[in-house]
Amino acid sequence: MKKKTLDHSAYGGVPGEKYHPYIGKHDGLGGSAVIMIIGAVLAIIFAASTAYSGMKAGLTVSAGIPGAILGSGLVAAFAKKKGILGVNLIQGMSSGGESIASGMIYVLPAIVLIGRKINFFYGFLVGVAAVAFAIGVSNIVYNYLIITEHGILKYPESMAIAETIVASEAGGESLKMMGLGFGIGGLITLFTNQFLGLFNSTISFSSKKFYKWSMSTEVNPMLLGLGFIIGMKVSLIMMAGMLFARFAVGPLISYFIAMAGSNWHVWDNASIQLSQANADVVISSYLKYIGAGMMLGGGIIGAIKLIPAIKQSISATLKAKKSASGKNSDKGSSILLLSGIILILVLAFFFSNNNIVIMLLGGILSILLSFLFVIVSARMAGLIGASNNPVSGMTIASMVILTLIFALCGWTNTDHVQILLTFGVFIVTAISVGSGYMQTQKVSFVIGGSKNEMSKYYLIAGTIGTIVVVGTMVLLEPQLRITGSNPPFALPQANLIAALTQGIMSNKLPWVMIISGLVLAVTFEMFGLPVMAVALGFYLPASTTSIIFIGALVRLIIEKLTKDKSTRDHRVSSGISLSSGLVAGASILGLIGIFLHVFGVLKDKTLTGFFASNEMAWVLLVIMLICVMWPLFRIHDSQSKKDAKE
Repeated sequence: MKKKTLDHSAYGGVPGEKYHPYIGKHDGLGGSAVIMIIGAVLAIIFAASTAYSGMKAGLTVSAGIPGAILGSGLVAAFAKKKGILGVNLIQGMSSGGESIASGMIYVLPAIVLIGRKINFFYGFLVGVAAVAFAIGVSNIVYNYLIITEHGILKYPESMAIAETIVASEAGGESLKMMGLGFGIGGLITLFTNQFLGLFNSTISFSSKKFYKWSMSTEVNPMLLGLGFIIGMKVSLIMMAGMLFARFAVGPLISYFIAMAGSNWHVWDNASIQLSQANADVVISSYLKYIGAGMMLGGGIIGAIKLIPAIKQSISATLKAKKSASGKNSDKGSSILLLSGIILILVLAFFFSNNNIVIMLLGGILSILLSFLFVIVSARMAGLIGASNNPVSGMTIASMVILTLIFALCGWTNTDHVQILLTFGVFIVTAISVGSGYMQTQKVSFVIGGSKNEMSKYYLIAGTIGTIVVVGTMVLLEPQLRITGSNPPFALPQANLIAALTQGIMSNKLPWVMIISGLVLAVTFEMFGLPVMAVALGFYLPASTTSIIFIGALVRLIIEKLTKDKSTRDHRVSSGISLSSGLVAGASILGLIGIFLHVFGVLKDKTLTGFFASNEMAWVLLVIMLICVMWPLFRIHDSQSKKDAKE
């Protein structure tokens, strides 16, 4: 009879070679046509929703646990014989789609921001090359990171996913909450400006007098769900960054520029007289670049902190090479690695206009940086989980190195910047896939799944995710080009990468603002604050940061008002499932709505009267909060005890 919980040995205490997985060794394969179809559908959903939420708020959520919850329900309904192994493959494919989006949103939209178009063919092939390369590199250190380091590297998210798969009750209650969240998120999105546009969904306040400021909150279920998931600590720091930007730095800049003479204009917009610049202009032309400097500083600090991990990862690679058995250094992994290298070099030749020097220097440097950081990323997943992996730091470090090399070689025009960014897409996608893939393989190892089978399914999911993400960005190009103080997509990471590469190449960055942001980043680091969280709050629209904070506040209220620990834990875990549904439902409906607007199926509406007012948005916010909090407060201790007995 199978155990109903993971054995303590899953967390360590025994050598990896002697660990007996949950279902035992050699218990068969979990794949089938039905499992593949279910996994492909979830890979599409999580790739699309992650791309949307990442471009909107700069935040992403790991798909492992939601994928496991959905997989449990779908396997029970359509592929019961495949059981836990089928669920394992489905969560892996969910993660595969999500990891592509989590990487590509950093760099790929930057091509649009420099005034160029995303080439679907090149984008797809670069993504596939990165997936194959990352899986091949990760498999080199699989034996060391997963088996030799079993119990030493904790893989916290992997163990949470494995526990979710094992828990027999996870599929039922959690699946219902995810479905409820999907419905709430989709329904609210349906009636707002992202889809039908029947109600105003933004609460706005501003002052144009002596103390100039602007503040807004978007009634967005996706962002509310993100706030609930990430919790109060990070949300509060982001909120602090927003308040610092909007109510301290912004008003100060507005005060001093109001003294400018009539001949002075906004530095990046000659049509606006400096003394007449309102709060929105100050935000888009000044605060944005200070925030970019802060994110750059956070990335550099993160990269410096990675130096010990880099040393350990290099050592681990050498040990893995010495100790790798035939089983873990299979030909398939070597083929994937070699295929990724050849494909990116061939692509580099074509998208560099047959320039062999750029192909060799840029291609080889990209491969070396990717090789190094994929290994670091795979190891960091074992320490802090894929969701907390410092992808930004590794990406920024790589892009700075590449940009400086390009600048030194004189490759500084817009064509060269586009080539540089395409190399960057390969690097960041490989880094993101490296952590997501190794996290998934740890789940498979603990459960008892096949390593090689997971590799194949993850590769397929990554390919599907690449099609979805690149295709989505191609279709959304008109939306991605919109700038200002409250754009439809904030694109914080992509804006940073675009500004950084173009600025270094042309030496036209507003360096005073960038350097000020760097100094602020160092200052916040000295205070012991997480710099990237502060920088995101400083950079993102207030409408985004504030609703994320409200989501975290909902979680805090539930935690504080629930005295019984078991009930509190049950409500919070159910809230996370519901929030995952909010993110998925609102993202998918939001994407569909934007596509329908882009293709002219839906027309933009001009609201008037009450439906266009702040009061309407307040009503919508109250309705959304009731819909989210009511089902969570209906969970009581008796229900928790009943679930525990089952």
